[in-house]
Amino acid sequence: MSGARAQLLSLLAQKSFRVGEFKLSAGGTTDYYVDCRVTTLDAVGARLTGQVFLEEIRARGWAVEAIGGLTLGADPITVAVAVLSEGRLSGFLVRKDEKTHGTGQRIEGFCRKDARVVIVDDVCTTGASTLQAIAAARQSGLQVAGVVCLVERTEAGGRASVEQAAAPAPFVALFTADDIRAEYRRQHPQLPPAGNALS
Repeated sequence: MSGARAQLLSLLAQKSFRVGEFKLSAGGTTDYYVDCRVTTLDAVGARLTGQVFLEEIRARGWAVEAIGGLTLGADPITVAVAVLSEGRLSGFLVRKDEKTHGTGQRIEGFCRKDARVVIVDDVCTTGASTLQAIAAARQSGLQVAGVVCLVERTEAGGRASVEQAAAPAPFVALFTADDIRAEYRRQHPQLPPAGNALS
């Protein structure tokens, strides 16, 4: 694990991992929650997020022109990567719905037909927001070269849905919720093992 990736994992565990009872957007409840925006909107967290996403894109050899995803989770990731790329990558944001005024566009920012792009998201649970971004990008004529999420909640089955929708583009999770949980436990060795969130 690179230095930046290890630092980002540590920050996610410190700032974004919460234990308790939470309702998920997909329905149902969970005994932990990963609020990635607390990290991706942090000054240090934004820099680390941009660096780790850039490292992943370069390591996979994706020759892309832009990066983006569904608002709101993808927004800070998109900006961090675009800024740290020093002009090599542009950013775009996918609205949840098309505008009913002005140009009526669904994608804001970079949108050039046939351009290769990476779709990003902060958390993948069911994959619903990632699926929307993939569909909107392709409907706008963008070519999806890869899909990257910051944290994957593996228990919800979102990976299979995203992989199917993204194909032939690969889906990559930089961390799983289990990774964050394990780091949280490492940072809090005094906590007794109790409940699924920390076991």
